[in-house]
Amino acid sequence: MLSDIVAVPDCPGVSRWQAVVPGGSVAGSAALRPIIPFWHDLLPAPTPVTRPGASELTLYVEPEWRRRGIGSRLLATVRAYTAEPRLFADVAAGAPGEAFCLRHGFRHAGSTRLDLLTYCDVHWAWLGEMVDAEPSGYRLIHRTGILPAMLRVEELRHSPGRTGDAVLTAAEADGDLAAYAVAVVGALSPNRARQYGPAVLPNHRGRRLGVWVNAALIQRLREVHPHVDEIETLTDEGDTHLLAVREHFGFRPSDRTRRYELALP
Repeated sequence: MLSDIVAVPDCPGVSRWQAVVPGGSVAGSAALRPIIPFWHDLLPAPTPVTRPGASELTLYVEPEWRRRGIGSRLLATVRAYTAEPRLFADVAAGAPGEAFCLRHGFRHAGSTRLDLLTYCDVHWAWLGEMVDAEPSGYRLIHRTGILPAMLRVEELRHSPGRTGDAVLTAAEADGDLAAYAVAVVGALSPNRARQYGPAVLPNHRGRRLGVWVNAALIQRLREVHPHVDEIETLTDEGDTHLLAVREHFGFRPSDRTRRYELALP
């Protein structure tokens, strides 16, 4: 049975397609957005490395419609659309998506842990106390903006605050960036955000700035996007410090994923 691949409009910052089968049912979908390289020039790139000039692919086919070429057609549509040289996809370890990636020329590029924080597990008074415990010499700033127009922390940090899908919380000292955390909404589901960071610049470590900006980000995200009630993060399994920060806030391991990369001609 043939399906029509149709673009889904009105998705700021994200390109989406659906595979629609006769009768109007949606058999599968694909989404594409630029990789968000939210690290500062003074920090090493995250692992697995996802440099600018790449896009993140999410592709799903309903189980009853699998093995009929729908996933391949969605991927072909994405490949024809994107001008980026690489695609990255995060796939649950052992899931059918791994075989799909390998069959279509993706290579394994690293392993990460997916952690999830649900708002019902957040003690908001405790979180507020952490935000109020301002380290001496530092101040918080908050910015919101639209991605992918702003792809770096400094661009978002210096932009006028405006409605958008990215929320930045940063710590500054004498006007210089010291630490930051970012959340992006809308790419995964209407009620879930993806968090990047926290990251602390080398000269400012040892002052619990990462915990401070992360607490402030969760609080700010709730204010700006009240429909969001879950936050997910992806962390390299070897980054024990960042995993400990996640656990401090109540993030719980949800899944283990493998990152696959496809180089495009």
